[in-house]
Amino acid sequence: MTDKNQIRENLRSEGFELIDNTLTLLVDSLAEALTSLGEDDLLPFIPWRGETPKSDPPEGIQQLYSIGFQLLNMVEERVSAAIRREREKALGAESIRGLWSRSLKGMQDLGMSEDQILEVFKDVHVEPVLTAHPTEAKRATVRERHREIYQQLVTSEYPKFTDREKRRLQNKITAALESLWRTGEIHMTRPDLNMELRNALYYLREMYPAVLSRLDGHLREAWKDAGFSEDKLKDLNALPRLTFGTWIGGDRDGHPLVTPEVTERTLADLRSHSFVLLRKELKSLAFHLTISSQFQEIPAELQKRIDVLRLDLQDPVWANGVIEQNRDEPWRQLVYLMRGKLYETAANNGGYHGPEQLDADLALLENTLSATGCEHLVEQYVTPLRHKVKTFGFHLATIDVRQNSEYHDKALSQLLVRAKIEDGENFASWSEEKRCAFLTKELETTRPFIHNRCSAGPEADSVLNCYRVIAKQIHDYGHHGIGAFIVSMTRSVSDLLVVYALMREAGLLINTEDGLASPIEVVPLYETKEDLDASEALLTGFLDHPVTKRSYTLRFQDEQPFQQVMLGYSDSNKDCGILTAAWALHRAEKAMVERAAERGIKLGYFHGRGGTISRGAGPTQWFMAALPHGSMSGHFRMTEQGETIAQKYANLSNATYNAEVLLASAASTAAKHQFGEAKDDPCIQFAPLLAEGSEEAYKELLRTDGFIPFYREATIIDALENSRIGSRPSRRTGKTSFSLDDLRAIPWVFSWTQARYYLPGWFGAGTALQKLKDESPEDFAALKENLPQSVFLTYVLTNVETNLASANPDLMSDYANLCSDTALRDKFLKIILDEYKRTRDLLAEVFNGSFEERRPRMNKTLEIREEPLKVLHKQQVNLIKEWRALKAEGKEEEAETLFPRILLSINAISSGLRTTG
Repeated sequence: MTDKNQIRENLRSEGFELIDNTLTLLVDSLAEALTSLGEDDLLPFIPWRGETPKSDPPEGIQQLYSIGFQLLNMVEERVSAAIRREREKALGAESIRGLWSRSLKGMQDLGMSEDQILEVFKDVHVEPVLTAHPTEAKRATVRERHREIYQQLVTSEYPKFTDREKRRLQNKITAALESLWRTGEIHMTRPDLNMELRNALYYLREMYPAVLSRLDGHLREAWKDAGFSEDKLKDLNALPRLTFGTWIGGDRDGHPLVTPEVTERTLADLRSHSFVLLRKELKSLAFHLTISSQFQEIPAELQKRIDVLRLDLQDPVWANGVIEQNRDEPWRQLVYLMRGKLYETAANNGGYHGPEQLDADLALLENTLSATGCEHLVEQYVTPLRHKVKTFGFHLATIDVRQNSEYHDKALSQLLVRAKIEDGENFASWSEEKRCAFLTKELETTRPFIHNRCSAGPEADSVLNCYRVIAKQIHDYGHHGIGAFIVSMTRSVSDLLVVYALMREAGLLINTEDGLASPIEVVPLYETKEDLDASEALLTGFLDHPVTKRSYTLRFQDEQPFQQVMLGYSDSNKDCGILTAAWALHRAEKAMVERAAERGIKLGYFHGRGGTISRGAGPTQWFMAALPHGSMSGHFRMTEQGETIAQKYANLSNATYNAEVLLASAASTAAKHQFGEAKDDPCIQFAPLLAEGSEEAYKELLRTDGFIPFYREATIIDALENSRIGSRPSRRTGKTSFSLDDLRAIPWVFSWTQARYYLPGWFGAGTALQKLKDESPEDFAALKENLPQSVFLTYVLTNVETNLASANPDLMSDYANLCSDTALRDKFLKIILDEYKRTRDLLAEVFNGSFEERRPRMNKTLEIREEPLKVLHKQQVNLIKEWRALKAEGKEEEAETLFPRILLSINAISSGLRTTG
């Protein structure tokens, strides 16, 4: 074993030991908390403290294990950070995948010069988009307690504490656990959009600004270590861009509660909180600028700006007070006057017209401080604030408006009926040729279908009133904070042209010299396999449309046009299975970027990734590495959904790490796609065959007679439909009948996950591999031999293996026993377990070793959770059985009384699995 391999092995062992020791500290504190609360009967059942009793656990076991898993999650997160630190000490920063040092080294290995790297940086723009899908089961107050415990955990790592100081810390952890135990863990009522927005605002206002400052420091350190000139990174425009988006308050696809009024209020809240952030930052900046005019001459431009601001403010008494209170401290005077101007901006009473004016004052501050030699003050405090202004502006995050193409069709049809257009009521069923011809002709004129503010119907009124909110926002505050109009289930070119027609109706299109053009980007969202397969042709038709071309001219003028395309991972997986969906996405991305390049258009992908592998999740750096060559332009958006937001960004160190992985991986991938040679993937030829075999097996399962009744009983889908986890309904429409088409991908995955099948994340892969092995043994041997050199298939199959390792055949059988029809149960359980064994065996064969041997760290994570999870699963099965029996007997009140225990069970298992849907 080489020295480096020995170091890695030692670090792994050290990590395992550290997990055990830190976990012991926390569960001991939990035991103390339970003792003080009088919960002595639970003490023997505390996990990871030795053998637990075999007797039936007492009331409260769900909450105990839920909190236990939450503590374990914190420990693993903290230990990961500690081991990364030790790894950097022992092997250097370049040894850590996904961070800036490794990224810059990779660019240098491509032969890129310093200036070429900076050119790539100019193209890099990464935007995580926070969404409020129903996958976060915990309340905000619970997360506050988690942050408190985590902070005490960080503090406890200080090596020089005395025993008394350590005891004080443990007492604080115990107190926080007491509070957590008495805090209601889950939503007893469904959270509303305001609650979801408040959660997002916490991250946008309190966490991400601090992350941004750390990220800049990490890049500059890595840049310097690479031997590059620090001066070249001083210009903020030289840095890769990180901004933030949100769908909360804008995503109305199947969400009737997202009204135009909600969107208007969300925009106002985002703007209001941006001022809270900036005022806090200016106050902090003023604290450090105690530079006295007695020790240096005041620059004339600084004094001039102070005088102008003092006279410009609406309250001269307050302004003069600021000057007097900070006598002889001109830089501090300026900052406090800027803060006063921000108050006026927030109150719409004068102030700054836009963030550019605020930045101009900060630039003046930066220049005058540099002139006095205070470069470190500039670097530590002023430049980071300028970056925050550039990132968050007066809008905090961009908000997208998403709606389903079917809803748009209804809205336009209502307008056509109102305008007495022949056969307008059947617009949705017109041929594509007729739809496109009609819409293209309509978009040659500015004349609306109906008079302004006339009602045409509920869908038309909803869409148009939303667009009018956006139009007013642009009129009042400019385009800052306005994202794109995203069309879910884009299945034709006309689905996108309909949006142009609706924009014209709301007065959002601009009449240029050449005709109507859109100031807002219209984005197709391709979700199902069928739509992904057709996406190349659909996108081409849209890019070539006259309104789209004029819109590029309007928005980009002399710059290269840019088009965003959104890809759906959840519905494609639900539609055809994991291998087939992955291949459909890969093929579509490659084809679309080539068609756009032929037209001189840069394409950027918006990846609608969920929190689980079945919905597109996976290690960020490996996800990007597996993208088809040439498809990464540098623009990269991705959804951050549900519980993944807290998992990635709840604590500053972890948030910084995840954001750096995102930004550095985007930069290195863009560099490889631009400057690296496209390497032949030795296994890509097998992808179509594997996709075909996987899809056949997956669809055969779904089409097998009795599948839906089995699924309805052998999982907890009915309980999830009754849960209070998120504001969004679990189905796209309000239909009362059940169908897989209407069911959202999130509860589909969530239900299989809770029952430990994990079925959407692996089913069909074994059959596909077996088919290749049986029909073409030489191809199977070639796949096995060359798999380590295939980034795409290694990534996909590794994700399949992770899902498979998380599944549990014994627990699958327990949930299957909920099925009242034993013949149906036995039929489907055999199909599922046979495929499980087949997939497990064949993955071990192609990877040359079992999961346990090759991935000991992941195996440790799963093993440490399994025993307490088994207890929770068996209890959940009994609860579901009892709840269903009560409902069948018409005892709705008793069923409702029991339901909170089911919610606690769902939450506890989610904590243990670290995932929902």
